[in-house]
Amino acid sequence: MGHLPKLIEDLALILIVAAFVTLLFKSIKQPLVLGYIIAGLLVGPYLSLTPSVADTENVKTFADIGVIFLLFSLGLEFSFKKLVRVGGSASITAFVEIIFITTAGYLAGHWMGWSTMDSLFLGGMLASSSTTIIIKAFDELGVKTKQYARIVFGVLVVEDIVVILLMVLLSTVAVTKQFEGTEMLFTVGKLLFFLILWFLAGIFLIPTLLRKAKTVLDEETLLILSLGLCLGMVVVATQVGFSAELGAFIMGSILAETTSAEKVEHITLPIKNFFGAIFFVSVGMLIDPVTIMEHGWTVIGVTLLTLFGKLFSTTLGALLSGQPLKQSVQVGMSMAQIGEFAFIVATLGLSLGVISDFLFPVAVGASAITTFTTPYMIKYSERFYNFLQRTLPEKWVKNLNTYSTSTQNIQAENEWKVVLKSYSSIAFTNGIILLALMLLSIKILLPFLDQAITNDITRSVIALVVSFGIATPFLWALMAKRPHNMAYKELWLNKRYNRGPLLVLEFLRIVLGVLLIGFWVNELFPTAIALMVAIPVISIILILFSQRIQQFHQRLEGRFLSNLNARETAQADLKLQSENILHREFNPDTTSLSPWDAHMVDLEVSQHAEYIGKTLEELSWRENYGINIAYIKRGDRLIYAPARHNKLLPFDQVGIIATDEQMQAFKPVFDAKEQVEFVDYKVENIVVQKIVVDEHNKLKGLTVRNSGIRERTNGLVVGIERNNQRMLNPNSTTVFEWGDIVWIVGEKKKIQLLNTTP
Repeated sequence: MGHLPKLIEDLALILIVAAFVTLLFKSIKQPLVLGYIIAGLLVGPYLSLTPSVADTENVKTFADIGVIFLLFSLGLEFSFKKLVRVGGSASITAFVEIIFITTAGYLAGHWMGWSTMDSLFLGGMLASSSTTIIIKAFDELGVKTKQYARIVFGVLVVEDIVVILLMVLLSTVAVTKQFEGTEMLFTVGKLLFFLILWFLAGIFLIPTLLRKAKTVLDEETLLILSLGLCLGMVVVATQVGFSAELGAFIMGSILAETTSAEKVEHITLPIKNFFGAIFFVSVGMLIDPVTIMEHGWTVIGVTLLTLFGKLFSTTLGALLSGQPLKQSVQVGMSMAQIGEFAFIVATLGLSLGVISDFLFPVAVGASAITTFTTPYMIKYSERFYNFLQRTLPEKWVKNLNTYSTSTQNIQAENEWKVVLKSYSSIAFTNGIILLALMLLSIKILLPFLDQAITNDITRSVIALVVSFGIATPFLWALMAKRPHNMAYKELWLNKRYNRGPLLVLEFLRIVLGVLLIGFWVNELFPTAIALMVAIPVISIILILFSQRIQQFHQRLEGRFLSNLNARETAQADLKLQSENILHREFNPDTTSLSPWDAHMVDLEVSQHAEYIGKTLEELSWRENYGINIAYIKRGDRLIYAPARHNKLLPFDQVGIIATDEQMQAFKPVFDAKEQVEFVDYKVENIVVQKIVVDEHNKLKGLTVRNSGIRERTNGLVVGIERNNQRMLNPNSTTVFEWGDIVWIVGEKKKIQLLNTTP
């Protein structure tokens, strides 16, 4: 090659400078993202002392690919099931924080005289915190096992998905210049529709494809297939009016539910790192030091808004979710920084040409400052809480703690709530599929048949047979499938009070199905023919062949659920669930024994521990330190609620239930030197649940030991609340009384049966 393209020279310059700068940042223990941005500043057009990139357009294309792969990688780590398991505390905290800080950013922009789009994008840039920086700070400070850290990780999960949706809304508003409420509601509805549709179709098809091709999928072909699926979804997303980033994220989250998720994440990591580095370097190339200096006070203002706004809003959200004041303050001070998403949102605004040039360096400057302040905010969070406790009126602190206690009190789960949730799930999922099939038949099938068939009646009949032949299983489910849970059966058997409302629900969804059929058929035939012929014929077919349709739908549903749970099943079979089992299943709502602040911690037995081979009775940890051992994970064997004769062996994974103070005293004894890594593996059956002593479970008058709870649930009692008095790790001779709130660690289904079996 006689002439070297400028792009290759630019890539050489970018990667060499980035390598040296990141080596420096690694040595001083600073985030690599900041190193990439500094490298971009050095090779950018605004610094004349160093060589500059010449072919900026091609570098921008590489940066766009980098954003796609960054979002694809985020999707691989995300998984929609993780969002479902996050829990109420983290969700409430995240939504309060996002709504507050986004609104505050928008209002601050208007107060400074910025345009509407600049103000909107400023709010969007402030919406997310940095997962990378927070995890790094938690590691360095050794607080990953603290209870509040779990809430922080849950908030970060919710932030990821909300900011992705926010990016789509911002891009839509930027392109359409429409700010009306109806337009925004339509966009949100359209977005949710396609999100659910893509997820349902992707989970049904892609895991099956990977499973069928498993014998011929080596690393190379899996890499090509994964990147092809990612970019294919990017094209689909842009074709229906959404951003490329959303398509990449969706495909990543679909692949995250497959058995190949870890392998895909591993083989695509170098590509993500390469293109991601170029993206962050390109971010630095956009920084004009002169602009930052000119807007120095703006940078300081945005930084202060981030620090205090996120501290206040996150703490408020945690308090509203029922967390104690101390834990809420610790969560708030951990989240007070701007994340990497700010750069992606700002780049989106610049690429669309809707924000001012100064906004980007302002966001980068504020992000850099808050990155350096984060470890200190986390470190001094407890001191700040102590200051607040001394400063606030005693009555306020007492009321906050009372509120925290009341929000954690158990309420017996309403059977109607369970049944209505099941009905809603059936109607929602099948309704989404039917709407998608209707759109396909009207927008694609009919135009195709118009070109091939001239006779209107023949064309309509063929379209009706094909479209409704595919839609029949989902129509049956929408109109006839009943919830498969104990709550529905109990309500149905209680004829006096519940049979009537249940029949009303059945009638309403039949009406909904008939209306959907009528609207669909009306698009194919004149109204009279639709009412007199097509709808009755379809209804008769559904009734006559209901048994076969039901069986076919059950096979479809079984395939979907099998694909959805394939990753967890494979992890159990391949013994990959040995590290940090509880992080996914035990979310902040289910593992926290608030207001006692007890929570689940996963520790590994050191091969040099002095207590190896001793029984739990000999160790007497519960008596001496007040902690409980919920499980012992040994290879592929999981010991639920180990008994006194069980022993601890090297490399056992042990689930400890304790408060922060108890863990602080106990951890030196346990001698666990390695920090817990929060890898998302799940134990399906172990949960912490609450029950009320009542006439159903007949526990009144029984002691903890003779109640049979251990035998009936493979679990143990870890807490009792009685008349606002709390007992953590109650004595085995404690007698249950009416209205006691009992916390049990054990198998989920067996605990649920306590209230239904004598």
